[in-house]
Amino acid sequence: MMRASCIYEVNLLSFPSYLLGVSMGKPKNDPTAAGTLAVAGELRVVLGKLKRRLREELHMGDLTWSQVSVLGHLERGGPATVTTLARAEGMRPQSMGATVAVLEKAGLVSGAPDPNDGRQTVISLTAACRDLVKASRAAREDWLFRSIRANLTAAEQKQLTTAVELLKRIADS
Repeated sequence: MMRASCIYEVNLLSFPSYLLGVSMGKPKNDPTAAGTLAVAGELRVVLGKLKRRLREELHMGDLTWSQVSVLGHLERGGPATVTTLARAEGMRPQSMGATVAVLEKAGLVSGAPDPNDGRQTVISLTAACRDLVKASRAAREDWLFRSIRANLTAAEQKQLTTAVELLKRIADS
């Protein structure tokens, strides 16, 4: 017989359900909390689907997800050393070195000596890569724009605008 690692697994509840019913001081039959919990679950699923759908619109050639992730890190955070990128991506510097070498060979990144430590190289995006990132982002935004226009009424589009503001508040908390 397999042993459950947590009490909420024994009760076949999600962790938020367990917290809601046991330790948050709210009664289990609180309809507001239960409704919010249901919305949280649905939101997680919908955001996952949307993220996967937007990834389908990502036109970055034959790059692997780890290569795309490195490019995204450089695009958001600016130039970085291989060691810094490896830490950010949760991989060994040797593995990151191989990833960067592939990106460099493809003309997407370039290296320059670190002005603070000549033993290291600072990796940055090339102009060609910036153009590719910009085009890919535009394609994803275009798909999203067309999908919103095709699937939502004007009133629903206005609701979506409000919902985006609420989601920003949640994301920034």
